[in-house]
Amino acid sequence: MTMEPGRKTSPIVGVVYAARLYGSGEFRYVGITSRTVEFRRRQHIKAARGGRKTPFYDWLRKMESDEDIYFQPVELITNGSLEDLGEAEQRWIAKLRRKGHRLLNLTEGGLGPRGYVWTEEQRRAAGERSRGRKRENVPTGPDHPSWGTTRSDELKEHWSRTRKGMNSGAANPNFGKFGPAHPSYGLRMSDEARLELSEMRRGENNPNYGKSASVETRAKMSAVRKGRAMPSSRRSAHTRHHTNKGVFKDTCQHCIDDIHAIHSEKNKEEE
Repeated sequence: MTMEPGRKTSPIVGVVYAARLYGSGEFRYVGITSRTVEFRRRQHIKAARGGRKTPFYDWLRKMESDEDIYFQPVELITNGSLEDLGEAEQRWIAKLRRKGHRLLNLTEGGLGPRGYVWTEEQRRAAGERSRGRKRENVPTGPDHPSWGTTRSDELKEHWSRTRKGMNSGAANPNFGKFGPAHPSYGLRMSDEARLELSEMRRGENNPNYGKSASVETRAKMSAVRKGRAMPSSRRSAHTRHHTNKGVFKDTCQHCIDDIHAIHSEKNKEEE
């Protein structure tokens, strides 16, 4: 194909694709990629063979051959941003579900988490699979494929720009959850885990070992915090000085609320 002199091609942001069986008109999964659809297909097949547990990968493992699955591009996004790509994925998921396609997507699509909350059974199963697991197949030090490599400032800026806000504020699935409503509420690390973390970050293993902030940095930190209450709220103070240290204060309303919530949960279980 020839191009007119001086004509520029539109920058491609990414592709929305949908997976289906050859010979079937029903799509079972919708995804997005900023690379080629074929590259993303190979990634999905590899993850399925590796045993990743999701409805889509469980479906892929049922196929007799990888060639039974067709990854079809459905929309090409150009002259836009990654946010536009995520919105296109959401549109396609909503559109196909309205038409009756039994999609295996866990969320409604888009960039970053979209409020999907694991069930207690899923959490326990994931915990059992990962408990005590060592990543022996991942090389460390000079044997790691990325050992000694550095990222350019342009790439770092690109990562920072595209990932900003993906897991903050209302986009975080745990946004607004406190006390018993938070999935980490009541969790306590074992003494062995605390000791292991301590040894990993002690002395020269600490990334801040031997470092001290310059006079300019300390002045900037002071200026930013000037006039700000520390801690920033009663809830923050309660979390820092009570919850994290296992301390109960009868003069703290948050401590009292937490106790009432615990008793309420116990009463529900007994009923």
